[in-house]
Amino acid sequence: MTTSVTYLFDPLCGWCYAAGPALQYLQGVDGVHISLAPTGLFAGAGARPMDAQFAAYAWSNDQRIQQLTGQPFTQAYRDQILGAPTGRFDSGPATLALTAVAQTAPGRELDALHALQHARYVDGRDTTAAQVLADVLNTLGLADAAAMVLAPDAALHRAMAARVASAQSTMQAVGARGVPQLVVAGQGGALRLLSGDALLGPREQLLELVLAA
Repeated sequence: MTTSVTYLFDPLCGWCYAAGPALQYLQGVDGVHISLAPTGLFAGAGARPMDAQFAAYAWSNDQRIQQLTGQPFTQAYRDQILGAPTGRFDSGPATLALTAVAQTAPGRELDALHALQHARYVDGRDTTAAQVLADVLNTLGLADAAAMVLAPDAALHRAMAARVASAQSTMQAVGARGVPQLVVAGQGGALRLLSGDALLGPREQLLELVLAA
């Protein structure tokens, strides 16, 4: 029996990055299938310039996440991403890249998400830039997705919009507020929301919650 889990997230959410090890753990559990559902939280109307005030707020929040979870936020990230004079806080490009992976190699999408998070928060690479996204995907052997990112067509943009709309609909259906969150499909298709806090706690407890749902 397969347990279907939907992961509500945004690729620029620091807490979602912190949840990465838990997602990798669940990915390795037989009988658990994870579907990624990008919510578009920081895309479109949720995107914004990376000004000094917002950069300071982001760094403070990131330091708190690092202290609580151990996930690293490097000086390279602070200098090259938060400190970029013309930078933007926009998850649209990364969401588009993940959609390209979903269309060409769906079994690798979670790997791609982890790689994009590492590129940003550890390597200090700008994951709002198409070339950076393509380079990361090529490093994973996802050449078809990388090519789509460098020359996105209307169909790819429509697919991304549909995914975001579906994720937002799921959030509304289960009363989810913010990300990261897990939604588990139970018997009869009933959906159960697991708090994002479960992704930051003991792995065995997380698995018990997922299987119990």
